[in-house]
Amino acid sequence: MPIAVDIDVMLAKRKMSVGELADRVGITPANLAVLKNGRAKAVRFTTLAALCEVLECQPGDLLRWEPDDPGDPDKAARESGASVPVGSPPR
Repeated sequence: MPIAVDIDVMLAKRKMSVGELADRVGITPANLAVLKNGRAKAVRFTTLAALCEVLECQPGDLLRWEPDDPGDPDKAARESGASVPVGSPPR
């Protein structure tokens, strides 16, 4: 996915645990982990605003765009959860 999530970077800078951030933001640690690990499909602006307030940062400190690697044709399939046969020839 071309959107990378850097919550772990801000947690390290603020010396804060995932559990503490989840408590202060008002979301479950499991939902924060989904967001932190880049598996979320969406994030509410209210959640993003709460993260920024607690971490004292801007949205751009937590989210950044990375272009897709055009040299990896199976990347989109892997990220969507589709199965990619092992040893399949490049497209």
